[in-house]
Parts: sequence; structure tokens; C-alpha cells
Amino acid sequence: MQNIITNSKKDVIRIDATGLHYKVLNELILEKINEFDAKKIEVLNVIGQRYIGSGIHKEVDIDIYGIPGNDLASFMNGPTIRVYGNVQDGVCNTMNYGKVVVNGDAGDVLCYGMRGGKLFVKGNVGYRVCIHMKEYKDFKPKVVVGGTAGDFFGEYMAGGILVLLGLTSEKGQPIVGDYCATGMHGGVIYIRGEIEEDFLGKEVRAFDIDENDRKVIESLITEFCDEFPEYSVHEIVKGRFIKLIPVSSRPYGRIYSYGGMHKDQLNYGEYTIIE
Repeated sequence: MQNIITNSKKDVIRIDATGLHYKVLNELILEKINEFDAKKIEVLNVIGQRYIGSGIHKEVDIDIYGIPGNDLASFMNGPTIRVYGNVQDGVCNTMNYGKVVVNGDAGDVLCYGMRGGKLFVKGNVGYRVCIHMKEYKDFKPKVVVGGTAGDFFGEYMAGGILVLLGLTSEKGQPIVGDYCATGMHGGVIYIRGEIEEDFLGKEVRAFDIDENDRKVIESLITEFCDEFPEYSVHEIVKGRFIKLIPVSSRPYGRIYSYGGMHKDQLNYGEYTIIE
């Protein structure tokens, strides 16, 4: 097939995505991983193909050159994906395990329901990043954004670690949008710099970091700078960090339709009138 290029050892498979439908491309990637037991897949000339890496259950490196489409690495469980370009929406949707590195900017709704693994974004991200991100036992997702973020950053976050560095922000420019951490009820958000209280959801408060927080931050920033060596760990950690944590474990419990009912008053088969 003209879209397949292999080296002499066949441990690196190169796929030219030019003109390939996303289903064909994804089937090809999975086929070549299984056929050659490849340690690395390089996908060239990607223009908007969706679901790359989705559902793959194997530790393999996938390098993407171009701009992948929505839901990159969704439901992924193992691979390390590096994108040499920007990415669209839905990266790491419900991802279980693995690592994604974006050498550029990313779109909206990243890490929706993400359950494990890591995401590093060199540049800026859009809206509703890490909505419903969660953790379970040893699975604790970690996300580091080098630039700025849009509205609803960390919305309904239930677990994991989210770091926003603001390295691309201009002086006086907010590094995060409105409604930051709205509905957050688990996990922690670290922000390098200041954030006005008006930008925060009412379920969270900003606190100074402690020594344990600093160790977590430095570890993640070290890995971030390993991926993007033009940045200096020393320079980044010199900045002031704050942490956002929830002050309510169930922020919207009172507004659910059954919130004011006793369990004996619930009736799922017919309407129940409460005087």
C-alpha cells in the first residue's frame, strides 16, 4: 500500500495519512501495531482525522505530524502520543492510561471524564478543559497546560491534578476565563499566578501551596520541560502558585429534583405530591 512506509527493521512504521478517511487510518494504525509488533508509529500529513489512538490497549509510541481531529486518544489505555502541531477538541476523552503531548495549542473539552494518564499541552487551551475529570484508587490523571485557558476550566472536576502555567499570557491578561472550577468537588488545580475571586466558581477557594504541593508541581513541571526543553524548570517554579480545592463535596445536591424528599417519599412509578 502506498500509504505505508517501513524502515529496514520494521520497528518503526510510517503511515502517510494523505487522503485517508479517519476509519481507514485508524484501522491501519491498529493493524500495523499488531502485525509488526511495532514500537513506534509515525503518522504523517494528518488533516483532521478523528479518533487517532482511541481504544488502543498497548504501550506503543505514536507520533503525529499535522492536526488531528476530535477525540484524539479517547478511551486510550497505554500508548504515548506526541503531536507536532495543534489539536482539536475532545483530546483524552475518558482516557484510562497513557500519555499525550501536544506541541501547540488545543481546543475545547479536553480530558472529559479522563480517568488516568497524562496530558501535556505546550500552548493554550479552550473551554471546559477537564470537565468531569476523575480518579479511582491508583488512577489519578494529571494535566499540565503551558499557556492560558478559556471559561469553565476544571468544571465539575472530581479528581486528578490540573496545572495551568500561563507562560504565553501577556502582562495584565487573565490566564484563565470565567467560572473556573465551577461545580468542582474533587482533585486539585494549581495555577501559576493570581486569579481574581470573581473568576472562580463558588464551590472552590484559593489557598497558598504547601511543601507537598510544591513537590507535586515541580515533578510535573520537570516532565513538562523534558517534553518542551525550551522552558526552564527553575524559571517556572520561581513563580507564585495557588491551589484551588473544593469547599463543598456535593455542591449541587440541594437543587436536584429529589433533593428535598425523604427516600420514602420517592415514587418512580407515578407522581408524588408533597404537601
